[in-house]
Amino acid sequence: MVSGRMQRYPRDYTEEELKEQAASIEKAVTLPVNVEVEAEHRVLDLSEVEKLLRGAKNIVLQDCGCRTDKRNCNSPLDTCISLDVEDDYVERYSQYHPRFVTVEEALDALRRSHEAGLVHMAYVLKGSDKVSPICSCCPCCCHTLGGFTRFGISTQVLTSRLVAEDDDSKCIDCGKCVERCVFGARAMVDGEKSYDAARCFGCGLCVSTCPTQAIGLKERP
Repeated sequence: MVSGRMQRYPRDYTEEELKEQAASIEKAVTLPVNVEVEAEHRVLDLSEVEKLLRGAKNIVLQDCGCRTDKRNCNSPLDTCISLDVEDDYVERYSQYHPRFVTVEEALDALRRSHEAGLVHMAYVLKGSDKVSPICSCCPCCCHTLGGFTRFGISTQVLTSRLVAEDDDSKCIDCGKCVERCVFGARAMVDGEKSYDAARCFGCGLCVSTCPTQAIGLKERP
């Protein structure tokens, strides 16, 4: 049994802090980037996110608050996107170096963070009906992703409409998908890949890494 106060890093969240963070979130949805979705027979090009971005009155790109505060990894910082911010937003959150950007700059930040192995999540906060922020998360610093992977917190909040599907006839058991999976859905057992679809949240990190294109995404049953 993991202690509620057990910490992995000097600046790690406690279980109590993670539960408090989860209480402020209505939902968080994972967003894949440039990966095939079998049910739709097309490649996701962030069109859904682009629609949100183009419909926003403004877009701010800033350093990730979680990684700035916790500094438990060397993942890129300038990856978090906020939409429709107030006029004084940049001044109020200057410690995270926010700046107004174009749609193209925001999409480029999402592609760049995907390559770095970060999970994109679109948040809807309590008291709001709009998506914001859109974050690029790591399990060592992010409250939502870290809370889920460590303690199972936010399972009622974290959702995905997609799930990975493997074609074992193409799999060469190289283990690259295991390295990329932050949800613990993949493991190497006696030199062979093991995959638990129940733990997959359709982020697409394994899909873009697979050298034999043995993994795709499909609509969750």
